[in-house]
Amino acid sequence: MSVTSEDQSADLDTAIENSGYYPAVVRSGVNAAVAGERVASFLVHHEPTIDRDEVRRHITVVVLTPTRLILCHTDEHAPDDLLPEPYTSTSTEAVKLSQVKSVVVNRMVANPASVTGADLPAPAEAVLTIGWGGINRIDLEPATCSDPQCEADHGYTGVVASDDFSIRVSSAADGQESVDRLLAFADSLSASTQE
Repeated sequence: MSVTSEDQSADLDTAIENSGYYPAVVRSGVNAAVAGERVASFLVHHEPTIDRDEVRRHITVVVLTPTRLILCHTDEHAPDDLLPEPYTSTSTEAVKLSQVKSVVVNRMVANPASVTGADLPAPAEAVLTIGWGGINRIDLEPATCSDPQCEADHGYTGVVASDDFSIRVSSAADGQESVDRLLAFADSLSASTQE
């Protein structure tokens, strides 16, 4: 999954097909967003979710081209008032690589006390968070001081965080290969956003 000069479009098509999740629909959305650019790296993550008494599936495809980061998400829906048959909805977003402000990777390694030297085990879980400023979150809380008797208003303190996209995979739920693919994609994206 490293960034190479070869086009990985065929590998991406195979990964979408192997997911078994409406491959023609997913491929159509991804291809429209990629718009003929070379696929340098990609990540395909198929995930079922439980919604009340039913299982719903969705898939996220993240594609790195030489100039853009493309996110494609497809959900399935039960029939409703507007559409009397089951249907899918696909949303895509294309972000210029120059707009990517942060690539955050969180790796969880089990039993770290047993790790010595260069024998670091593969992470059991990983989370990739990408920020480009499309969505900002503000977390505020009342500010305090160290005096427990103080009744003064110290205003607020908080954090502004860019949290545009986040994806989590674990070896227990998705297999170690999925964790490895996410980390390889993160490495490719990080390398592509260097200035």
